[in-house]
Amino acid sequence: MSKHYIFSSESVGEGHPDKVCDTISDAILDACLAQDPHSRVACETFVKSNVVVVGGEITTQARFNYNDVIREAIREIGYVHEDDLFHADRVFINNYLTRQSPDIAQGVDARRAKGKKSAEQGAGDQGLMFGYACDETPELMPAPIMYAHRIGRELTRIRKRGRVKWLRPDAKSQVSVEYIDDKPVRITSVVVSTQHTPEVEHEEIERFIIEKVVRKVLPKRMLTRDTQFLVNPTGRFVVGGPQGDCGLTGRKIIVDTYGGMGRHGGGAFSGKDPSKVDRSAAYMGRYVAKNIVAAGLARRCEIQFAYAIGYPLPLSVCVDTFGTGVVSDEKLTEAVQKVFSFKPADIIRQLDLLRPIYRKTTNYGHFGKDDPDITWERTDKVEELKAAVS
Repeated sequence: MSKHYIFSSESVGEGHPDKVCDTISDAILDACLAQDPHSRVACETFVKSNVVVVGGEITTQARFNYNDVIREAIREIGYVHEDDLFHADRVFINNYLTRQSPDIAQGVDARRAKGKKSAEQGAGDQGLMFGYACDETPELMPAPIMYAHRIGRELTRIRKRGRVKWLRPDAKSQVSVEYIDDKPVRITSVVVSTQHTPEVEHEEIERFIIEKVVRKVLPKRMLTRDTQFLVNPTGRFVVGGPQGDCGLTGRKIIVDTYGGMGRHGGGAFSGKDPSKVDRSAAYMGRYVAKNIVAAGLARRCEIQFAYAIGYPLPLSVCVDTFGTGVVSDEKLTEAVQKVFSFKPADIIRQLDLLRPIYRKTTNYGHFGKDDPDITWERTDKVEELKAAVS
């Protein structure tokens, strides 16, 4: 019996309130790492109306004006119009950042401490992280989330070039894909909501989004005459961004990862330096899973790690290929532990994570990007993995 279902994933634009917060948090992280690669950063952001609140823990030798970094991040997003209540030059900024707790620091630092089990660098927190890859797209990512990201990226590209004056920064996209026997066969529906200026007619927005954005970036073979298009389905989207809704760092974890197709351990990424395994181990998981699929060892792969705060070794490593592996999952689990090291310090070294690269990750997913700085997208361990399972 064939397996038939529809799976949906969403993406959000740079001006979405939660993504505004992720952008600010990652901008502060990069500013710290640019001067001090060993900065410890856990920066959270809240936005609403014309207010920005940053809080968390930062220990760094870097010296810079936090307000300038925040305003520049907002300016880059595009909140610079005279009628923007949330405006780069006019927001009120409240800074509640303090230093990292010494109790956490001693667990992460590569040094001995009373009660600590190892002198090696330990994980920055307990938790579980997942990595995922599949052969549905050239990026080895699930089709629904990659299609949703394509729409968002194209909207942003058009808006920032200034060719369509009525586009504003806040936006969301959602794509539903029909699967038969776990293979994507067609797109059943596309939802796009984009903020706009008040004078433009809904009919113009709808026509433009369908013809100049959706049909341009989605595969023609996947769109049929039965595909449903819903553009600004409320009929109006003038009030958006932090004026329309509050935002928080780390509230779009499914957008940031696999669109719900792969499991998620619950930890967010933005504003965290790579000593936090929520971020670095999730990147490592993607690196491992992608190399397994790229090596042809599975069509679909998920890997899970679990860590304890202050302890360097993962408490578990588990590979699941959902029945698509050419060897057993147990053999693959053994192979990846031969090829890769999952100690936090080794993850940072293998992926070269002590660099100010994190603003590149903030929007349109942390995975599936073609950029030399996004080291976890490399497929340079294919041959080693093949040898390890042979």
